[in-house]
Amino acid sequence: MVKKPEIPAPLSSNRRIRTRRSGVHGKGVFAVQDIAEGEVIIEYVGEVISWAEAQRRHPHDPQDPNHTFYFHIDEDHVIDALFGGNSSRWINHACDANCEADEVDGRIFIKALRNIHAGEELNYDYGLIIDERYTPKLKAEYPCWCGTKTCRGTLLAPKRGKR
Repeated sequence: MVKKPEIPAPLSSNRRIRTRRSGVHGKGVFAVQDIAEGEVIIEYVGEVISWAEAQRRHPHDPQDPNHTFYFHIDEDHVIDALFGGNSSRWINHACDANCEADEVDGRIFIKALRNIHAGEELNYDYGLIIDERYTPKLKAEYPCWCGTKTCRGTLLAPKRGKR
């Protein structure tokens, strides 16, 4: 018998996090209380759709076509948090992140990579990968504003085997 992976329980909703204006980009999500390393903070939720439907809906904002609330689940499915999403959709990217996204049975959970102090903004590495060649122009279309010492300058993740 195959044992199903255990789905982690997000922190109780006693206002451990709050969405507000971010100094990094637009809105952000901040810890209201300390969060321990390894804790599941929130589930990334929204309408689960096919990639074909995601392409049909794209872009959410024609003025900012590369800003979406899509989260890749697998080759066939994506979460569109514009519809039915929660505050997880406002978690910004950082190249040296304090959280990570963990997929369990087609669900996405954001968990702490380290201890996070009250007042800190939550972030994870979006790890965007685009099939086309990474040119300076393409990287500029996906700018990163995280400001970390290891900032890549782009939301695009290095392709396998390349830095």
